[in-house]
Amino acid sequence: MSAAEAVASERTEFLRDALAGLSGAAKTLPGKYLWDETGSDLFDRICAHPDYYPTKREMALLPRVAAEMAALVGPGVSVVEFGSGASRKIRTLLDALEAPAAYLALDISGAYLEAAIARLAPDYPKVPMVPVCADYSKPIRLPPGAAAPPILGFFPGTSIGNFTPEQAKGFLARARETLGPSHFLVGADPTHDPARLRRAYGEAGGLMPALHLNLIERMNRELGSDFDRSNFRHEVRLADDPFRVEAHLVATRPGAYQLGDRTIRFAAGESIRTDTSHKYAPDTFRALASAQGWEPVRLWVDEDSGFSLHLFQAR
Repeated sequence: MSAAEAVASERTEFLRDALAGLSGAAKTLPGKYLWDETGSDLFDRICAHPDYYPTKREMALLPRVAAEMAALVGPGVSVVEFGSGASRKIRTLLDALEAPAAYLALDISGAYLEAAIARLAPDYPKVPMVPVCADYSKPIRLPPGAAAPPILGFFPGTSIGNFTPEQAKGFLARARETLGPSHFLVGADPTHDPARLRRAYGEAGGLMPALHLNLIERMNRELGSDFDRSNFRHEVRLADDPFRVEAHLVATRPGAYQLGDRTIRFAAGESIRTDTSHKYAPDTFRALASAQGWEPVRLWVDEDSGFSLHLFQAR
């Protein structure tokens, strides 16, 4: 498939998903569409903002445990990172691991991925680096021969929380198939503090609203829709059973917009749910992963926020 054909295919899928999500009684858009080049850049800036605690706490915890983790997984591993983004956290792992054999970076934003690898590669000339543009919410086949065993999977941050518990089970099962006999290092966040969550997911110096409002601009740019960005405001909502943070774009006044061959209508106050972050206590997440074939090896917990890093081994 040519590059032009790939772009056309991706936009066809985007339109199909947008029409399906916005035609229901409760409007939604898949969170994966936040991550175009603009969205990825915004999230990179969010991660550096003091309000966004998950990255800060993870980056405090990861260097403290990296040597112990490296000893547990052993030398010569091929590292496969799901949702690599700017490929910054991986530096801590590559520095700690003994003679890493390769680094495969998986991300949905191809241009952002290529740029991140270009920045990273000169600092690790002995580590082959393979960018893999892929949607990890779907089955993934790694390039043949690119990741020889032993393998260490890496899924940092709170990305596992963007799946519902059932979707998380599916992801963990697919990762087991993708990685084969391997270890898997996964981050999870149990935070329930409403004030902390609202600052992190609702504000971050205005960057979080910009990330979600970029979805409106992306639909207009890539799908030819005519949504009025100024009619939507970003809002976070906390929900229970299971506990989660939901991001919404709320229409401030009635509106009707063209998307493909349909008119999408909004009442004042009606919203689009654009993302969800489920919060997992360590015991809950270990049980969920274990049911999908991942044996818990080691748990590390940040004393300030409870942010946790789980090391699993495929059974």
